[in-house]
Amino acid sequence: MPKVNKTVSRISVSLPEDLLEEFDKMVAERGFESRSQAICEMIGQQLNEHRQELGANIMTGTVNLVYNHSVPGVQKKLHELLYIHIDEIISSLNVNLTHTNTMSVVLVQGPANKLRMIADKMITLKGVITGKLLLSSSIIPPLHPLPQKSP
Repeated sequence: MPKVNKTVSRISVSLPEDLLEEFDKMVAERGFESRSQAICEMIGQQLNEHRQELGANIMTGTVNLVYNHSVPGVQKKLHELLYIHIDEIISSLNVNLTHTNTMSVVLVQGPANKLRMIADKMITLKGVITGKLLLSSSIIPPLHPLPQKSP
């Protein structure tokens, strides 16, 4: 697939020598083609985090959970949250890790502040061992319009 040509602006950055040495080492270890590519990636990540903090921007992401499915009610409560927030929940995948632990990856889309609230409800449930919300500013195109809710 051909790359889209974008206008590029050049900037100058001053860094302490020790920070530049560490940066160059990281660029090489991670396999970036250049310092510029690495800096673009880092700036993109920071802008994405900034958009998350703004609140109402529509974002896509995942809620990654590991929970102990033997804790009474945890699966039912997670399922209820998926249903209650059906407008924001795109899909979910569950994988049994051990005889008691399950990993759940929930694909979400909606206003960042609402996704954070949904993730917090999931992560704080009794039986959830660990959880994290990961958001991206990219969005999934709608597959079909949802029916309007009746008042």
